Amino acid sequence: MTKTQIQLPEDLYREVKEFARQREWSLAETFRRGVEELLRQYPENPTPRAEWKLPEPQFRGYRQMSEAELKRHAQEDFD
Repeated sequence: MTKTQIQLPEDLYREVKEFARQREWSLAETFRRGVEELLRQYPENPTPRAEWKLPEPQFRGYRQMSEAELKRHAQEDFD
């Protein structure tokens, strides 16, 4: 058997601890049973998601100004 450590939000920990207590199971047994159930419920080889790609940036301008207008205004502010 492999020993491992997990982190849970406090409210989930309290809930699972109470769940285990009501059934007179240890936390380890509760987690083992939970994992076994997950493995039964979900397919062994889920369909991979299509790879998401970041969209290409599109220049929108500032308040719909063209790039040239924006550069001109920036230069005016700089001067």
